[in-house]
Amino acid sequence: MAPTEEQWTLLKPLIEACHPDAKVPPQHLRRTIGAILWRHDNGAKWRALPANEGP
Repeated sequence: MAPTEEQWTLLKPLIEACHPDAKVPPQHLRRTIGAILWRHDNGAKWRALPANEGP
């Protein structure tokens, strides 16, 4: 359940504003957010995450 383009347009600046600076920036932030949303919607364990949502 990846965020739609419209959702991502709203979320990305908010996420970037609140995450701490790191030496290596997160590479798959959108996919990570999609995985978090999937887990929240399904109430499942991380290991139950479908392959299409990422490792």
